[in-house]
Amino acid sequence: MTPGTEAFFGEVRTAFADVAERLGLDGPGTHEPGRHLAVATYRGCSVTYKVVLGLWQGDVGIHACRETASTECKVGVEELALTAGVVDRRSAVSFGARSLRQLRRSLSGQIRYVELVHPLVSGPPDPALALMRAAGAREWRRPAAG
Repeated sequence: MTPGTEAFFGEVRTAFADVAERLGLDGPGTHEPGRHLAVATYRGCSVTYKVVLGLWQGDVGIHACRETASTECKVGVEELALTAGVVDRRSAVSFGARSLRQLRRSLSGQIRYVELVHPLVSGPPDPALALMRAAGAREWRRPAAG
């Protein structure tokens, strides 16, 4: 059974504490957009990391997001790490979250990827977005203001 949202948010807060401080990230911001997901966010240096727990699937993943004036780019940190060449093989980390033990292990590995890719995605927008796109980022047009 997947850990509940309270346990998830507590584990994310604990797992991210040191890294968030070192990288200058604010968070966690928490919200539950629906019955299927729980999301914790960390923001700073032009990038947002979304830690997403699939309540029914029993998985967890961290996505890096960057916004421009007209779009939002979002990609998983494993894809970023592979594309950037900071890791050399897929599935070096876990995504399972069917127990607290699995959740902790998955968060630990994926947060390590955040540390590795953060300097690349938090810098100037053009190279950061180019890397994200090369890693297969999904990109959405943002609604026009007004």
